[in-house]
Amino acid sequence: MEIVMILVPVMLILVVMGIFLFSWAVKNGQYDDLEGPAHRILYDDDKDMIPEEARMDTPQDAKKQVPEPEASPDPSQEDQPGRP
Repeated sequence: MEIVMILVPVMLILVVMGIFLFSWAVKNGQYDDLEGPAHRILYDDDKDMIPEEARMDTPQDAKKQVPEPEASPDPSQEDQPGRP
């Protein structure tokens, strides 16, 4: 029963702080535009920061063609008789 005497004032203080913080956020415009940031990320202007090989808007033949390395012969197959 003694813990209730401590918890009730602590709970009231937390509720008052929550109401104060919520009213401060509303007064400072934190809830004015809820959809703007979500749409703004879709229209990002960072095309100049994307590397050329990772861009999706360039045609395939405009990308640099990287030659594949030639396969080196396997030394274990040279010692086997009967193989051409």
